[in-house]
Formats: sequence, structure tokens, C-alpha cells
Amino acid sequence: MVKNPFACSECHQILADGIDQCTRHPHAPVSSDWSGYVVVMVPDRSEIAHRLNIEIPGSYALKVNIR
Repeated sequence: MVKNPFACSECHQILADGIDQCTRHPHAPVSSDWSGYVVVMVPDRSEIAHRLNIEIPGSYALKVNIR
């Protein structure tokens, strides 16, 4: 069974395998219950990054569900 990686509930960044806390938002809860996937390589030139307030390149979830 493939396990979903965690995503930060604050910035929606998808965390690397084995990481269970966001380095930018250590106070924010993380969840493996997320949907949508976007990879931003050059935030300054990306319309989706602008709309999602993404300033750092990386992989992001579009929606993160916190229980």
C-alpha cells in the first residue's frame, strides 16, 4: 500500500517522505488527507503560484483537509 506524504495545512507544501513537520510552519498541523497536486518551478513567472500565494519552488497540494 502506498502512503500519501504529509502536506502542511498552512502553506500546502507537500513534505518529503519521512518528514512530518513543515520547516517553514512548525506550529501548523500536517495531514496526509490532501488532494490536487501542482509543481511550481519558477514562482515569479507562474500564474498559479501567484493565485495560490506560492513564493518558493516545490510541490504543493491544492486542498489540505485537517480533522
